[in-house]
Amino acid sequence: MSLNKVMLIGNVGAEPEVRYVEQGVAVASFPLATKRRGYTLQNGTQVPEQTEWHNILLWRKQAEIAEKYVHKGDKLYIEGSIRTRSYDDKNGVRRYRTEIWTEALELLSPKPKQAETQASEPTPPPYGSM
Repeated sequence: MSLNKVMLIGNVGAEPEVRYVEQGVAVASFPLATKRRGYTLQNGTQVPEQTEWHNILLWRKQAEIAEKYVHKGDKLYIEGSIRTRSYDDKNGVRRYRTEIWTEALELLSPKPKQAETQASEPTPPPYGSM
């Protein structure tokens, strides 16, 4: 038996990049930052706050939701699995990229005030597994 499950709560580091691949399937990607609080050891040594960056990947309906409702700075809950792929860069060097393939997405940031939203913009749908 094996398990590949990731649960993250963090802040979006950049506006989602959305592209459409074969047959109009939407794919969105963006960085998500998670932080580990700093602390002080018993001997007085300060351990600084640490930020970890995660490459988030969403497909289909979730990518379309991210395109409309996810913005830099938003706090999100992400649930998914870890996938690592390799590619050769323009210099022929083998590179690796670890990504979180999202299965569930939930916006945790407060909704903007009604005056700030566009009147024609619909209410976002629930963000559970799609």
